[in-house]
Amino acid sequence: MKTIAVIGAGTMGNGIAHAFAQSGFTVKLIDISEKSLDKGMQTIANNLDRMVAKGTITQQDVIRTITNIITYTDINDGVVGVDLVIEAATENVDLKLNIFKQLNEACSHNTILATNTSSISITQIATVVAHPERVIGMHFMNPVPVMKLVEIIRGYNTSDEVTKTIMDLSEKLGKNPVEVNDYPGFVANRILMPMINEAIETVYNKVAGVYEIDTVMKLGMGHPMGPLQLADFIGLDVCLAILNVMYDGFKNPKYAPCPLLVNMVRAGKLGVKSGEGFYDYSESKKADKISKQFN
Repeated sequence: MKTIAVIGAGTMGNGIAHAFAQSGFTVKLIDISEKSLDKGMQTIANNLDRMVAKGTITQQDVIRTITNIITYTDINDGVVGVDLVIEAATENVDLKLNIFKQLNEACSHNTILATNTSSISITQIATVVAHPERVIGMHFMNPVPVMKLVEIIRGYNTSDEVTKTIMDLSEKLGKNPVEVNDYPGFVANRILMPMINEAIETVYNKVAGVYEIDTVMKLGMGHPMGPLQLADFIGLDVCLAILNVMYDGFKNPKYAPCPLLVNMVRAGKLGVKSGEGFYDYSESKKADKISKQFN
């Protein structure tokens, strides 16, 4: 495999593109929005600059990585001649099915089609594709260039050959792939999201405040980040979508999203991406923190 297409230039998409490009692959980064592509490429450049500052890569590595990425606003143009497509669009089943229908028409039948979904059924996605044995899940963790885990999810029809190819490819990226089967939430989110939801329930029931809950989990359980702060970084809308997928899939009330989470998403308080979630990430708040450091 030499050429990879990544669909979606958001947080996960640009991170996946970064990881492959830095490992020497030619990457075609596709998004319908030129603005999103520009923002995604700027994020990659900023992250590479941070790596240079830490001494983990050289300026030559930066130039080579950026040069390895080509941007497209049209799927049909972007997937020509690629060996693998990784879809990293919004966690919405209808959107993903539509994208895979397009890929089915635009790609060779030998092209492996992967999705970075964090909860949606690989088997369901594969139903709109000829040769469903080539459809697989590659669930990267955020931030992609740093996090080592990739959940490799086999759909009902995913072949052994495709699974092995993707497992080996993940190792070439310096990742640790873990093979799991296709059930709602897979492994990572089946365990993580109920914990996040329970932390939100604990706030909702006024057992303790946001800071106190996160402190208990960090200092008492050894978590590097509390569940509420982590939810902000994931995106509260994404957390809600994953919980809804699991609730619909299992019909078990333990996966029902907390009303507080539902209301926060309705109010547009989505976490880091919107500037406010359980914590305040607004520019004014950042300015206050900087001011306190120098006064």
